[in-house]
Amino acid sequence: MLEDVEEDAGLLDRVLTKEKIKFTRLRVTSREDFIKALSDFEPNVILSDHALPQFNSVEALKITQERKIDAPFIIVTGTVSEEFAVSCLKKGADNYVLKTNLSRLPSAIAHSLREHENIRIRKEQEVALEKKNADLIKINRELDAFIYSISHNLRAPLASVIGLVNIAKLDHSKNEETVGQYFDLMGKSALRLDDTLKEISSYAQNLRTEVELSKIDLKKLVDENFDRLKNLRGFPGIEVQFDINSDVPLYSDSQRLSMILFNLFSNSIKYKDDRKSNSLIGIKASVSSTCAVINIHDNGVGIHPDYLPKVAKMFFRANEKSDGAGLGLYVVSEVVQKLKGTMIITSAYGKWTNVEVTLPS
Repeated sequence: MLEDVEEDAGLLDRVLTKEKIKFTRLRVTSREDFIKALSDFEPNVILSDHALPQFNSVEALKITQERKIDAPFIIVTGTVSEEFAVSCLKKGADNYVLKTNLSRLPSAIAHSLREHENIRIRKEQEVALEKKNADLIKINRELDAFIYSISHNLRAPLASVIGLVNIAKLDHSKNEETVGQYFDLMGKSALRLDDTLKEISSYAQNLRTEVELSKIDLKKLVDENFDRLKNLRGFPGIEVQFDINSDVPLYSDSQRLSMILFNLFSNSIKYKDDRKSNSLIGIKASVSSTCAVINIHDNGVGIHPDYLPKVAKMFFRANEKSDGAGLGLYVVSEVVQKLKGTMIITSAYGKWTNVEVTLPS
């Protein structure tokens, strides 16, 4: 209550108590006390007299609006003109009650509280609708790109296999070396097709399935995903360094975390620098009660600074060594978002790349 007369505040107390309204109230009489009460007392309703010795309801209303206080502001005052009352309502006051007619106060408070609740719900619905519209626009845009690019990425290796089969049929030499070359080329095309299908599967799985939380042994999960890559071309000869501090258990989605690790590990292997005498992959991770921070560092070919902002976009390829669909880092980015985490990629072209993933536990 912004009220300089204690007897008038007592009248308001009696009216509310008579209507069996339970409340706790704080009476303030100055600008300084009013501002302090907005933050310290956190009122659900503000009842303001219009004229105080050095302050008035119009100034109080303005301060309330500037601080975005979500509480009904009701002017409770003596006789005022109709023009003044309308002016106050236009400026944002929720209601006004004359001290000569305090019986209106309980219903004015109840009505104003309902209105604020309705506005809050409507705003939440508007925000949710805007998010859904933004998601729908994103999905439609990505679907167009997805259909076009996947058509190309599926058909290209298939066309290559079909072409090689036809050439093999027409090649009358049929010597063992030539046939072996044909099979090698077919095998590479089939692997490209397999990689693309795996990326599509990961993308669809992340999009369609709900997050399932479980207790995760991070060290074990890292080892499992490295084991899956031991047959990948380029794996032999890579030095792997582990620094995993996971004394505290991590609670997250095991399948999605595997997607993240597998894709990032395979990228480090695929894009190693053959010109360097030793190829390195370092995995540093720490788990606390609130989050896991995972850093994957390699001394591979790196990412050109012009491409760095684009590497996690759908179907983007930043390197001529890339033979997949360009979905790998995009899938990782989407999975990290689904888990409400963050991913930061840094790189020095020709020297190293570091990916830091932070996930809530």
